[in-house]
Amino acid sequence: MNSERWNEFDQRWLKRLGVADRPGNRRRVAILLAHSGDSWFWLAGLGLLWLSAPEPWKSLAARVTLAVLALAVIVLLIKFRIRRERPAGEWGAIYRRSDPHSFPSGHAARAMMLAVLAIGWGPAWLAVLLVFWAPLVSLARVLMGLHYPTDVIAGGLIGLLAGLAAVLIFP
Repeated sequence: MNSERWNEFDQRWLKRLGVADRPGNRRRVAILLAHSGDSWFWLAGLGLLWLSAPEPWKSLAARVTLAVLALAVIVLLIKFRIRRERPAGEWGAIYRRSDPHSFPSGHAARAMMLAVLAIGWGPAWLAVLLVFWAPLVSLARVLMGLHYPTDVIAGGLIGLLAGLAAVLIFP
């Protein structure tokens, strides 16, 4: 598929799915889910877990933190190489100012990696929760107009690979 067809695909689905400018419950839920994948939120939570929890939670928090930071570097390198602009829109000004590039989605990558890490390292209840949560974060990023569908697909694949690599390297 050539880039023109990818762009048509992205534009069509972005228009169909977008709720950023439509008040209502779908928008409120999408906002919550879109923010739930923020790196600061996860790093703060992992920091608190490391400070307050006993082993094995402390070492789990440290491994996940390292994985999140490594993934952030990988995603940023790709973003600054590709330099695809985010979809036009008003919502999410903080994301648009701090990171104007949309491909790949760091939120989708992080959410998918966290789900994989929970499957490999975490308790079963957390794995189940994150496996359901990860695709919802990705969808919410499209719903709120911060990413095109291909941004979150690519981000999810990168997160999947990063999570598998982390679990294989540090079983």
